[in-house]
Amino acid sequence: MADNNWKDRLGVVFSTNPDFQYTLKEEAEAATLEPSKQKLIVGIDRRNRGGKQVTLITGFVGTADDLKELGRTLKTRLGVGGSAKDGEITVQGDFRDKVVEILKSLGYNAKRGN
Repeated sequence: MADNNWKDRLGVVFSTNPDFQYTLKEEAEAATLEPSKQKLIVGIDRRNRGGKQVTLITGFVGTADDLKELGRTLKTRLGVGGSAKDGEITVQGDFRDKVVEILKSLGYNAKRGN
């Protein structure tokens, strides 16, 4: 039943051939660059957060699993919460200097933004 999801095929013109099998294109994730080639920018963000500050790490190039692993490492070392999605890592609070130090110790090319 999983291969018969009609919502995935909206806007597709079908063939009248009874043997035709429609296949979905799978998007390939970008391969994760090695840490020394990553250019991460560590900044602070207050927008749409009710006045709370979060440290925002942007510029990560790689798979979602590697991004989540890096986010987990940062959150564990700092002892705070946060999230890792859409190519960004958010860490609750203003930890820009500490995050830059941790990233550099892990071999990343990190720079403090704003």
